Amino acid sequence: MAQVKKGDKVSVHYHGRLTDGSTFDSSEGRDPLSFTAGAGQVIKGFDDAVVDMTPGDKKTVNIPVDQAYGHRNDDMVMEFPLSDLPADVNAAVGMELQMGDNQGNVFPVLITAINGDMMTLDANHPLAGQDLIFDIELVTIG
Repeated sequence: MAQVKKGDKVSVHYHGRLTDGSTFDSSEGRDPLSFTAGAGQVIKGFDDAVVDMTPGDKKTVNIPVDQAYGHRNDDMVMEFPLSDLPADVNAAVGMELQMGDNQGNVFPVLITAINGDMMTLDANHPLAGQDLIFDIELVTIG
């Protein structure tokens, strides 16, 4: 039976957990996740895990933070005046906003605190700083 090699298009079902056992994502009840193995379309640890699997194979992989979403970066936590938000936005802790940089890139940020007329925004990926565990089932190659 064929084994996954870098460059193969694959479809997988997965269940992602944190080290405390809580689920952060799963393909259960949805179509399998499709991506090209080795192309960097998913985190490195997940990408590496599917190589050499054959359809029907199941495995559990522990992905350390440096092969997942990386370590938290304090430089990606910023203070902004609430007055910078459009008037129709009612800011609240936990709200996700979209920000743009000088190159026109748009990225999500999370409001983590509101103090007076200032808000704290965190542009780190929500899973940054976390070791991850994935149960992976290879559905198809190609």
